[in-house]
Formats: sequence, C-alpha cells, structure tokens
Amino acid sequence: MASFVPRTPYSQEEINELYPQDLQLQLVQVLLRHGERSPVSPRFMNAGLAPHWPYCGSARHLTSAIMTTSDFSQWDGLKYRRRLETFGPDDGPIIASGPAGEFDAICRPGELTDKGRATTLALGQRLRHLYVDQLGFMPKLIASSDMIYLRATPIPRALESVQQTFWGFYPPNARTADFPAPTIITRSPADETLFPNDSNCRRLAQLTRAFAQRAADRWNDTDDMKYLTKLLGKWMPESSPVIAVDSKPRLSGILDTVNATRAHGPATKLPKEFYDDKADLIIDKISVEEWYQGYTDSREYRMLGIGALMGDIVSRMTGSIERTGADGLVEVGGDDGKLGRGRGGEQNIKLALSGCHDTTLSAVLHSLGAFGNERWPPYTSHIAIEMFKKRTPNAAGHITVIPALENEVKPQSWWKGIFGNAKITQKPEGIARKSMDTLTVDERQKLEGYYVRLRYNDKIMRVPGCKEAGKHLDGDESFCTLEAFKSIVDKFTPQNWHAACSSNMDQSPFPQTEETAGF
Repeated sequence: MASFVPRTPYSQEEINELYPQDLQLQLVQVLLRHGERSPVSPRFMNAGLAPHWPYCGSARHLTSAIMTTSDFSQWDGLKYRRRLETFGPDDGPIIASGPAGEFDAICRPGELTDKGRATTLALGQRLRHLYVDQLGFMPKLIASSDMIYLRATPIPRALESVQQTFWGFYPPNARTADFPAPTIITRSPADETLFPNDSNCRRLAQLTRAFAQRAADRWNDTDDMKYLTKLLGKWMPESSPVIAVDSKPRLSGILDTVNATRAHGPATKLPKEFYDDKADLIIDKISVEEWYQGYTDSREYRMLGIGALMGDIVSRMTGSIERTGADGLVEVGGDDGKLGRGRGGEQNIKLALSGCHDTTLSAVLHSLGAFGNERWPPYTSHIAIEMFKKRTPNAAGHITVIPALENEVKPQSWWKGIFGNAKITQKPEGIARKSMDTLTVDERQKLEGYYVRLRYNDKIMRVPGCKEAGKHLDGDESFCTLEAFKSIVDKFTPQNWHAACSSNMDQSPFPQTEETAGF
C-alpha cells in the first residue's frame, strides 16, 4: 500500500474506550511522514516511465522573501513560477516536460506532489476532528501557536507536509485575525536527528551497510528473489539483470518507484508486472528487514539511528510535567526567544507536529518493539505519542486531576519569574534527558500517575516492555507508565550523539549478546 487510506473517525463508543474518563490527555506529539511525492531518482524509463512528473502545482505559486531596503527593515514577497531545465539530445539546455508535454507543475525528484499536499492537509483535518471536536483537548480558535511545537527535517517535502497538516488542523477561520506567524523549528543537516542520519553519522553508516549486507546474504539466493528476477528482470540494466537486495537499482529503490507510481495518475504508471501482488509482498518484506531489522537487534543501532529523537520526545514529556519550558516552549515561546509574541498566555506545549519520513516512523516503532507485522509506512502515515495524567476520585466520588507537584501559576508568571524578559539561550535544568537510574526520589515521584500510548495510523500499538505488572495502566497494557516508557527509551538515548557517531569504528557492527528492542 503506497498511500495511507484512513479509517472513518472514531465513534463515540470508541472514544469512550480509547480515552478513559480517569485519564486526562496532557501532551500529544505527532510524527508524520510526508505525503505522496515523485521518485527520488528516475528509474525504469526503459519501461515507459516518464522521468519528469507533472504533479507539482506549487511550482506555479512560489513566493520568496525579498528585502526591499538596505537597512533590513522592510520585506516583501516575490511571487514566481518555476520551470526545470535539463539536458537536451545534443547536451544543450531544454525545459523539462511531462508525459503530455507539460512545462509547468513539473516536480523535482522527491518533491511533494499535489496529492501529497492534499493528504497531509486531510491528516491535519482528521487530527483536528479528534483532538478539537471530539476530545476538546485543543481549542477551536487560537490567537497564537505558542502551545504548538512545529518541526521539520531539512528536506522540503517534510517542511511542506507539516505546513499542510498545521493548516488542516488550524485553518484561517480557526485563527484570530491578528494571528502571528508560527515558529517552525529546523536543524542543519549535520545536527538532524528527526530521521536516521547516516550521512552525518559515520558509525551509523557503518552499521546500516553491515545490516544491509546481512539481508543481502540472506535473501539474494532465494526463490523469492528468483521470482522477482523472472517477473521484472527484463527491465533491469543489462549490466545487472538480476534483482537483489544490493542490485542496481537496489530492491528498496524498486519499492520506492513502484510506490510512487501507485500513488499517482495513469500517465506515470509502470507495466502491470510491477504491481503483482506476490512481488509486492516479497519486496516489502525484504526491504523492511534490510532497512529496519537493525533497530530490533542492536541497541547501538537504535541509539545512533533514532535514540536522540526519542530522548527529545521523552524530554518534552518531563518538561510538560515540570513546567520548565523543556516541553518545547523555549523554542517557540516568543520573538527571538523573548516572552510576548503569543497572545494566548500559554504555559506549556500541548501539541507537537514533526514533519519527517518513513525511516523515522519505522525506526521509532522497531526501536520500541512495537512494529509487529506492519508493512513499509505508506505516505502520510503518522505516529501519535500521547501522554496522559491520572485522575483520582475525591471523597464525594468525583474524578479530579492529580495536582501538579509544582504549584500551578497564572499564565506567563512562571516564565517571567525564571527568565524575566531576557533572551533565552538554554533550557532550564530538570529531569529532561537524565536516565531513570540517576533520578532522585523527588524526581521519580514527579513521573508517577502519568501514562504514554502510541497510535500508529489510528491503530493502538503496544510496547512489549510495558506488559509486566506495574508498568502499565491497570487493565490496559497499551498505556505504559511514563516510568516504564522512559526506562526503555533511556537505554538507547545517547548522551552525546556526535561523539557516539565517531565511536566504535573498529568494533563489530553486530551485538555480541541479545539486545531485543522494546525492553
């Protein structure tokens, strides 16, 4: 399945079961794969597939920020349309055209297409229906985005997808007239951890090559691969006619192109053999193993590939409890780090939306032992990581929320008490990324009464390490205690990701003992 087909919204009966009355939702962090895109590189042109796809209408509506005065005080926007230039038959320049001769709306390799924009917009609308209309967790109308943490990888399709999702969640009629520009966090490629960054982590690159080779050694000389070669080998290069994990194109590259064509129109389709059901299952199964089995088998793989991101996610949970700003509020709460941009007086982040990739989602689920028998994540897949606070009955039998261990304060007053109006350059200290075995008794008590749950494409996922008695909500193993969830994540959260990326280069890429994920 290339494109995610959403289920119908939860019924009221399902809402009552999924969101028990004795739990209060406090923080939701959504990791969302970008929407449908063009292939990252042209393949199978010998099978009639057009190298340039005409599905990117955004190319007609681009806007750039333009400085209009030399003192940097005034800015405007330049609207323009984009056309792509390429090599002609005689190596001279020509304008790239689509299968019907189109010049405008031509996609770059790997670009978010019009369908990808539509599905990520629809994702935002579905999330709004759940968290605003059904649960009342987020407000219907917002005056600022200070309670929302937005982040994306440096790859444009991820940024555009999180923008579309935000727009679907809070369209213009759900924002006040003076709504200020939202903050979207990005990182330089060298520091990016919102996807497995083997381009900037040498040890991770070493591990990925080793585990990919292990998959090749296991699968290349099998009946499954022979079936693929018999079915599709005639479209492979003459120099490499046999399909393999490490063929050219790689098996995962074939998967990428087939899925991109599945998601789009008839002008960019491959011959029918590429959509054979048996071949589809084989390619998906082997590609998932090649790319993600390392997260299941190796703690170091988990640590380097996705541990830094998971550490950030847990830090935002503890920051939400401690009200330190480590929930992401420091990053978004004001112009240039100063209090005062937002008009809603928010004390904390309630919703985080992060635009990322299939490799992010699979890495998270595999590292938590929660992937199960899922297939390669379709376009616009998402994981919602929800944190709940336990409610307790009072003497009259009414349900009340457990009070925060730190005194609740009026909006903004805690922030001013800590920072005043000074520029913020660091998050205040707190539990954050401290491991469970280093927490004091008081710090451990702060985590009591909190639970974490994963929903992947609206399906409840279970972390095996939370099944043990005392590590989940009574009667429901899908709600991990925060202590148990954090303990599992702590085991593969790096203390210094950059240092770990250059360590162990002379060591075996495979663990010497069993290091199964999810515990």
